[in-house]
Amino acid sequence: MPISLRGGFYGGLAVAVCVGLFLLWLWRPERQVKRHTENFLHAIEHKDWTAAGNFIASDYHDQWDDDRPRVLERMHEGFRYVRGLRITALSVSVQCQQRRAQWSGRIWVDGSQSEVMELLKERVNSLPRPFELEWHRGSGKPWDWKLARVSNSALEIPADAY
Repeated sequence: MPISLRGGFYGGLAVAVCVGLFLLWLWRPERQVKRHTENFLHAIEHKDWTAAGNFIASDYHDQWDDDRPRVLERMHEGFRYVRGLRITALSVSVQCQQRRAQWSGRIWVDGSQSEVMELLKERVNSLPRPFELEWHRGSGKPWDWKLARVSNSALEIPADAY
């Protein structure tokens, strides 16, 4: 069955519309922030500090007075002795406004049994409040989101913890 010029045109147009609709769905800010957070937590699980660093904005600053280099150093040092780390986000919600987004959710950690993992589970899994991650969109690209701030009012980390 030969394809006519008109049939080819309409077929191509239908494919282009489907791809366009898919990209609109994929690039929604809420979806992008959820995916970025999942990928950020996945990078931490696998101790891929380069990948984790790619998600953190250069002007990052958190409630524990960490900037970007300090938080990467703390993650590297803090997870050095943790094996088989698994991080799960629960009860996630995302609020987007213009070029900012607020991700909120409980974070649950688990992993191979060790003293460090037990301490980490005790401190993180028992938190009564969710973590809040503030994401900023860096450019006009719908996928260009960077982590600008992390907070959890119930979690206290002493400045000399590491």
